[in-house]
Amino acid sequence: MARVAFIGLGNMGGGMAANLAKAGHAVTSFDLSEAALAKAEGNGCTRAASAEEAVKDAEAVVTMLPAGKHVREVYETSVIGKAPASAILIDCSTIDVATAREEIAKAESAGYRMVDAPVSGGIAAADAGTLTFMVGGADEAFEAARPYLDQMGKAVIHAGAGGAGQGAKICNNMLLGASMVATCETFILAQKLGLDAQTFFDIASKASGQCWSMTTYCPLPGVGPVTPADRDYEGGFAAALMLKDLRLAMEAAQSVDSYTPMGAAAEELYTRFAESLGGGGKDFSGIIKMIDDSWTAR
Repeated sequence: MARVAFIGLGNMGGGMAANLAKAGHAVTSFDLSEAALAKAEGNGCTRAASAEEAVKDAEAVVTMLPAGKHVREVYETSVIGKAPASAILIDCSTIDVATAREEIAKAESAGYRMVDAPVSGGIAAADAGTLTFMVGGADEAFEAARPYLDQMGKAVIHAGAGGAGQGAKICNNMLLGASMVATCETFILAQKLGLDAQTFFDIASKASGQCWSMTTYCPLPGVGPVTPADRDYEGGFAAALMLKDLRLAMEAAQSVDSYTPMGAAAEELYTRFAESLGGGGKDFSGIIKMIDDSWTAR
């Protein structure tokens, strides 16, 4: 088994680091949160006093950080030139494509192999080791990273060159955000037209309108499988994180002059729900409450 440095032990990173330790790796972890470090220790990881200390003897470095600025700071001040040049660098954060490409290029110039490997699946999948990884990077870097990613996920897909993982992630989540809004407004309209919610679910989930947001993650409580809607929209994928991903998608679309009207509409709606109405901590399917209120107010 290998010596792995894991930096960033938040809701997602904590479970991912625990799964690497469970697989038998010697995981040295670092986070600014004392509570996160204590939890990691309880899950079989060793704590480090700094990111530099965590990476000094690592064969693999895994990062799970909030935003591009954090990834840039950690890699440029604490990883590149501090970790052994033989270490594979794996950034699992969801960040902008440009920063991912820049950091991979800087790492490669310093003699490292590096991939961007954002995830899909949420906190439950991170804890269970069933994440999906979308990976960008050179073929050799992907093959070096894959054994570690396999131990944290159920699917590891090479999306292309550096930055392609981030591109795949934000495109997927733009589609998810837009389809969830459409699913929510459709259920509200169906109810306004006098249709029973469960009956409409039974029809639409077997008809051409079927989509993941309806059949797997239904935004109405008591309809379909159990989802965050059945827990008052607690847990799951926070609306604030969906908004972050939608903004990254809009930034990327602007950079390549791509017309994304549905993505832009979803961003505007999630901005209103997460920020103006204070729904950022709720699951992203909770936007149905805003849509329901807007219909009721008419």
